[in-house]
Amino acid sequence: MKQHDLPVPVTVVADRTLRVKVIDDCGLACTFCHNEGTPVASDNRSRPASSFTGAPGRTGRVSLYLSTNGAGFLPETVKADPDFALALAAVRGSLATDEVHLTGGEPTLHPDLPGLVRIARSLGLRVGITSNGENGADVLPGCAAEGLDRINLSVFGTTPQELAAVQAKRFGSPGLAQRKLDALHSTVEAAVRCGVKTSANIVIPDTSHVDRVLRIVEDFGRDVVVRMLVSLEDGGRSLAAMQEVVDHLGAVPERRIITAGTSDQRTRYRLPDGRELYAKSIRTVRLPETCAGCRFNNDRDCQEGYYGVRLYRAAAGPFMVGVCIQRMDLCVSLGSFVMSQLCREVSTFREEEMARLTALATVPGSVL
Repeated sequence: MKQHDLPVPVTVVADRTLRVKVIDDCGLACTFCHNEGTPVASDNRSRPASSFTGAPGRTGRVSLYLSTNGAGFLPETVKADPDFALALAAVRGSLATDEVHLTGGEPTLHPDLPGLVRIARSLGLRVGITSNGENGADVLPGCAAEGLDRINLSVFGTTPQELAAVQAKRFGSPGLAQRKLDALHSTVEAAVRCGVKTSANIVIPDTSHVDRVLRIVEDFGRDVVVRMLVSLEDGGRSLAAMQEVVDHLGAVPERRIITAGTSDQRTRYRLPDGRELYAKSIRTVRLPETCAGCRFNNDRDCQEGYYGVRLYRAAAGPFMVGVCIQRMDLCVSLGSFVMSQLCREVSTFREEEMARLTALATVPGSVL
């Protein structure tokens, strides 16, 4: 029996992460962006909620699910102030939380990203960031000094042409794309220099992207951990492309890691030269009550599943909590969430899935 035919050990970890959309601004206009479910704020400020659009506006940016997700508020930049500290404390007090993951938009454009990191760390929370690396070289040293644990960098290509190909027309200039790539490399260098754990995340829609992914593995894989991400819109084609990359590289699966209580799962591979490579995909996970009657609750329409809890700041309004970027109409104010059945449902589901999957992981041949 070949090594890659052997059963892959499974590790089950508990979901204790809160994703926080800290800013909506972004200097890229990726054609596949879900923008954490919210409208692009600068393109919708003059529109009533009933007319929010996710189609490209002045910025060229999109919000993929906006035409059907019922989003009813515009996102506002989260300030590094006592309100943010109180919001994090409120979530942590109602739902087991040990990590905050800062998203956007583009977090490195936030006017006080180190301040946000400092507040979260003061509450005993680990802090991660998802970024395209636009401004990381400037802000990462300050973030690292405040205790930033890791940064996940979204990498779309190794050449200006590859990056430009996934941007709106106004951002399709190879010259601009080259400047963005230079900024990304500077961010990688700054993160490594500051001791921040760094990964390069690559969305791989189908097999036409295999060569691009292989170049990214070669270009970035010496300094960071490369993680392939399933394309939410492309499902099986995306998984087939991941497998083609793995086979081409001769990678051997070492461990499958499942996050109990969310749809997140990943497999860790070992390359022949000793480097690691991750392939991240989506499990079929639903909240037992909230998702039961959802119109998207089928294998075709529910693309992310239940992925975890997200925190937003509504423009001129309260902090909001959401559980699905395809159903932003489920968002409620933070004050309502901490006292809600939804909060209790999430907490109970996390605990029950952790117990169930942990037990299954110890049984040889079990399907998880």
